[in-house]
Amino acid sequence: MNENLSSSGGAVLASERAPTQPAPKRLDGTPVPTDRLLVRSIAWSAASDWATQIFTWLAFLQVMRLLTPADFGIAGMAGILMPYMGQLTGLGLPRAVITIRDLTEDQLAQMNTLSLISATILLLFGVAIAKPFAAFFHTPALAPVFIVACGGLIMSALCAVPNARLAKEMRFRLLSVLTIVCTLTAAAATLIMALLGFGYWALVLGNMVSGVIKTIVIQWVRPTRLAWPRRNAIREPLRFGWQVSVSLIAMNSYQRLDNFVAGRVLGPAALGFYANAWELANVPIEKVASLVTTVIPSFLSAVQDQPAALRRYLRGLTETISMAAFPATVGLSLVAPDAVPLIFGHKWDGMIAPLQVLSLYAAFRAIVALLSKVLVAIQKVRFVMWNDLAALILLPIAFYIGSRRGTIGIAWAWVVVYPFIVLPLYRKTFRAIGMTLPEYFRALRPAVTGTLVMTGFVEVAKRSLNASQPLLLRLAIEVAVGALAYLGIVWLLHRDRVMAIFRAIKKLLPLRTTLAPESVG
Repeated sequence: MNENLSSSGGAVLASERAPTQPAPKRLDGTPVPTDRLLVRSIAWSAASDWATQIFTWLAFLQVMRLLTPADFGIAGMAGILMPYMGQLTGLGLPRAVITIRDLTEDQLAQMNTLSLISATILLLFGVAIAKPFAAFFHTPALAPVFIVACGGLIMSALCAVPNARLAKEMRFRLLSVLTIVCTLTAAAATLIMALLGFGYWALVLGNMVSGVIKTIVIQWVRPTRLAWPRRNAIREPLRFGWQVSVSLIAMNSYQRLDNFVAGRVLGPAALGFYANAWELANVPIEKVASLVTTVIPSFLSAVQDQPAALRRYLRGLTETISMAAFPATVGLSLVAPDAVPLIFGHKWDGMIAPLQVLSLYAAFRAIVALLSKVLVAIQKVRFVMWNDLAALILLPIAFYIGSRRGTIGIAWAWVVVYPFIVLPLYRKTFRAIGMTLPEYFRALRPAVTGTLVMTGFVEVAKRSLNASQPLLLRLAIEVAVGALAYLGIVWLLHRDRVMAIFRAIKKLLPLRTTLAPESVG
């Protein structure tokens, strides 16, 4: 690695490579990861995510006006099993493609076929259970909708391996542009079909249209042939992928069981408060999480045999993510008593307490997500799998115990128990890459000090304000005080770390084509 870090911090800086020099590549054709390539990849991924937000939000609001709650309910029921079936379709093979080096074209072809076979089996399974599934919800119209939704698994299977190859080659510009096109197409198709009176079919078919476009483009850009899978030939990626799938299924399960406990023990009203509190608490880190999922694994896998580079990436990414996530999530917790009644009305006051607690958990979750990515990149996926299975056992017990104190008790279960679940991840990660606690805490110092000072200033401001003042005025003052306090203390105490991040971004602005076309799409 030719890039350097600032002497005082872990921020990832852009390299000094000349703008016209192409990115270096390995013998297998994959680009050598550089800091500039990382920042540019994150920028492209963020742009694809954020550029579509206004249109998709406006389209969704219009669709909500056109369709009924029952339409959304049928589409929601059809999607209940999709996260699990999606994981079983891919069999974790996309992550294996990204992580395992030196896979041959024949191995990739066999993995491609295996993904398609698994999707076909799951589609047939979906057809078989469609009527019983609909009968369980007492909704006969659900059966054909569920079958069509399962049909989307075939398109996902056709994209799985080729898409992973593009990610491994770090062609994130192409993937980002494709994401923009597919997202806008899905929103537009859903809106048009809703206007034409398709009802709940608009919600299902809109996504199918974008899926067809993605499949065609991916197959055209990175075609991957099919070959009959032979167990001996793909034993290693199959084992790796299976462990990834088990881990993700366990994680998806325990992240939904808190809602199950809230609804089963506390009732629908409490579930409404808790579920919306969870969604709001995770809004500030939603975009960060998507970047971690799409971009970071490729870079970590590319340096899997370089502990120093892994430490540098973990340190720099932890610092940058925490500086954005900590003030946003903790700030949301601080202003929730005024923000919730102002934005949603006093009928949602029951959401305030769990929102305040879950926001604290979300701040921690934002940086912990990096640990499992590092371990998977260095092929310690078995450890991650067993850790997620342990969480699947411990967290539901904590949710049930916490439910005795209502929704806030379930929220506190996350805050109290989750640190014990991730402690083994920290220990395993630090030992594997040679990172020390002081080194890691130095990366967190700007965000922690800034957030603590921000908390103190906001609490003083809240106590100084008159309770009779309009909520909008109170909220505006609290947000302004918190933002100024955070930015001021971070700039005062950690100016070098902030400037390192700014320099990394600034180096991208004057560049038009710094990378070889084939490396970015």
